[in-house]
Amino acid sequence: MTSPIFKNKDTKEISKLKEERIKQQQIKNLEDWRPKTKLGMLVKGKKIKNIDEALKYKILEPEIVDSLLELKSDILNIGQAKGKFGGGKRRAWRQTQKKTAEGNVPTFSCMIVVGNSDGYVGIGYGRAKETLPARAKGLRYAKLNITKIKRACASFDCVCGEEHTVPFIVKGKCGSCRVNLIPAPQGTGLVIGDECKKILKVAGIKDVYSKTSGSKRTTINLAKACIDALHKTNNM
Repeated sequence: MTSPIFKNKDTKEISKLKEERIKQQQIKNLEDWRPKTKLGMLVKGKKIKNIDEALKYKILEPEIVDSLLELKSDILNIGQAKGKFGGGKRRAWRQTQKKTAEGNVPTFSCMIVVGNSDGYVGIGYGRAKETLPARAKGLRYAKLNITKIKRACASFDCVCGEEHTVPFIVKGKCGSCRVNLIPAPQGTGLVIGDECKKILKVAGIKDVYSKTSGSKRTTINLAKACIDALHKTNNM
């Protein structure tokens, strides 16, 4: 039997190989990219080198964001596993069915969050007849919806001067979900649910207190409420 130490090494090596393959694929896609919009042509010609300048316009091509930022992505668990013994467990893919004369037509959807862990974050929802096209759609929409948020050292217990938390109390809502993000001192960590924790990590927030209410099991609305709260950090 293999020890857990060797298993961890194997999983780390596999993850590193996947990251290298993704980076090589992104470089190849950027080299083969032929922009169709005026903003894309300016970015391709390196006349716009800053993402803040690009965000002044409407971004219609995800390659614009790929060429200006090094993004990390994560999938939110919005689905629920079926079955007697494994039923109820959270999973990434949300499956729905449509009744037709030919039978049941299944569709898959997923929600992806992207960010550079330094103040830029975006979220996207993709839906398709198969899992991989749904993931590609969600990743594309997340890159197109990327925005800048503000961070600060705003807690009265901390005077480090680093940007590690939200600048003040922000409240986001979507449907019945309410998410309040409260500044926290350095070393506190992310005191929030697992799915919102994924969003805050890729956004670059390391310490925060939180208060959530409403139908929190509806992960889609909870994630949108968290993004809405992050957007309100710009209302200073």
